[in-house]
Amino acid sequence: MSADAAPLAPASSASSDAARAGWHGALQLNYQHERGRSVARFAHQGPLRVLQSLYPEGDAVCHNVLVHPPGGLVGGDVLEIDVQVGAGAHGLVTTPGATRYYRSAHGQARQSVRARLHEDSRLEWLPLETLAYNQCDGLNEARFDLAPSAELITWDLTALGLPMADQPFVQGRLLQHLEVKDAWLERGVIEASDARLLDGPLGLAGHRCVGTLVFARGSDCPPAQRDAALELAREHIARAPEGVIAGVTAAHPRVIVLRTLSGLVEPSQNLLRAVWAAWRQGLWQLGDAPPRIWAM
Repeated sequence: MSADAAPLAPASSASSDAARAGWHGALQLNYQHERGRSVARFAHQGPLRVLQSLYPEGDAVCHNVLVHPPGGLVGGDVLEIDVQVGAGAHGLVTTPGATRYYRSAHGQARQSVRARLHEDSRLEWLPLETLAYNQCDGLNEARFDLAPSAELITWDLTALGLPMADQPFVQGRLLQHLEVKDAWLERGVIEASDARLLDGPLGLAGHRCVGTLVFARGSDCPPAQRDAALELAREHIARAPEGVIAGVTAAHPRVIVLRTLSGLVEPSQNLLRAVWAAWRQGLWQLGDAPPRIWAM
């Protein structure tokens, strides 16, 4: 399979039942380490693909942008993404814009990511924010399976409604699932009608943007690495702009988690990006090389 997009299988003929079932997109993305270079090969079905591989940091790290041309999901849409990172390879994946869960009139919209990291590999799974529109019914899940020497940095940034457009999140639900196999499992439902969760002091406390940044290993983090990750994150949390609530903890010997709450996306997003860059530099001795698409 070449690095160019290729269909996974012939699509079945369209029918009214299929149309009501929504769009089905699938992507298989495979990173391999070949002669000192991380190489991405992929196959796709439907409206889901990655763009040209880029190497702004040299051959060791392959950057890709994941594109979903329809721009959002409605009831019945399904996106399935399978990622394999071969031994010694390093892939970075982001998106050109937000993942949007629109109002769903015909059932749940689902995005599912499953990634397997092999020995001595690294994956940075860094999609831009998820927007849960009013009256949406969405499932957003990501599952990561790490070999003992593999490492992962990933984040999730979810905003409820469109407050700047006077479109609050007053109806609908979003089910979120984030899992690092055998180490971390978080699964929860955000219901627009759950005032205790959305507005209570032990919940979101009136904030409508929730951020999570994760550093994970397939085996226990060495104490020096764990302490460095926590200290780097805390340095940036101390400088976070007003209106951002954040904290970081070693939630498991293999997992470090940073949380944020804010009223809008940008303050939390800026903090997550700053800590991501600090972790790359401090833990991996890599430069601060944000994907070019983030500046557009």
